[in-house]
Amino acid sequence: MKKAIPPCLNRADWKALYRVAILETDTSIVPQRVSAAEEAVIARGREIFYSDTTPEEKEALEDALYALRAYRTAWLHTKTA
Repeated sequence: MKKAIPPCLNRADWKALYRVAILETDTSIVPQRVSAAEEAVIARGREIFYSDTTPEEKEALEDALYALRAYRTAWLHTKTA
């Protein structure tokens, strides 16, 4: 059974998780923080897909997801180097 991603509790949840992920200094939990932030960004994107929202929030979601994926890639490369 596939795990359902719960909707964000409010509009700012994904932003908080994003900040926590990119500012995390404990390398042992970076992957979990990034995954949680990615899930929240994706969940919020799904919530607003058919609803009215600002173009700025849509752009912010796209930017956050791009940055999280870039951060994950960079972190994995430094970990294996």
